[in-house]
Amino acid sequence: METLPRALSLDLDDTLWPIWPLIERAELALDAFLRERCPRTAQRFPIHRMRRLREQVAAEHPHLVHDFTEQRMISLRRALAESGDDVAHADAAFEAFYASRNDVVFYPDALPALERLAARWPVAALTNGNADLDRIGIGAHFRAFVSARDQGHAKPELPIFMATCERLGVEPHEVLHVGDDPLLDVVGARRAGMRSCWINRKKVSWPMGLPRPDLEFATLSGLADWLESHPAALESR
Repeated sequence: METLPRALSLDLDDTLWPIWPLIERAELALDAFLRERCPRTAQRFPIHRMRRLREQVAAEHPHLVHDFTEQRMISLRRALAESGDDVAHADAAFEAFYASRNDVVFYPDALPALERLAARWPVAALTNGNADLDRIGIGAHFRAFVSARDQGHAKPELPIFMATCERLGVEPHEVLHVGDDPLLDVVGARRAGMRSCWINRKKVSWPMGLPRPDLEFATLSGLADWLESHPAALESR
């Protein structure tokens, strides 16, 4: 029997917006804050050194692989302390970074497609990142927000996918998970018993050795078009 999904789960970074230009702008905003408020830290930790410090912190704290916010806070507190600036500036410094991080520039198709999908299906945001949907202005389109930080597990781990299905109130096989990453999104969803759609914006080849997604499109609007024109097209597992 062929059926459409009853609900969707949707990755955010590199699915709705490109993440690295966003992070680079946020790093510039952080650097500007430090130059104004904590000049010794800005001098000792310019952007490339602050990035290296954060990578070092991530390596030192593998238990925080699911929590980018805490990784960033540890990095800021350490940079401030090592530079002789007041560690109390860490919260405001993070806010400078985080405000810019949430000033997203959507892919041209993404927001209209999200609006179309959310009008017909309950949609959960499922992310390893630390985006704030309300700051971005898209919270109303989502039935649930499931983040690695809140769950204590990151994609492709099983618990975060199962938590998403629970929040949506449906069984895994009734959910179509949509994302850009072959391992984190497609393989992770498949292991959880969910169907999957790969958003392949860069039109790259599928990695050899990985099970293929149920669907593949170059844009999110491509998925919306397909779902709207195939009222009974996804094969239920």
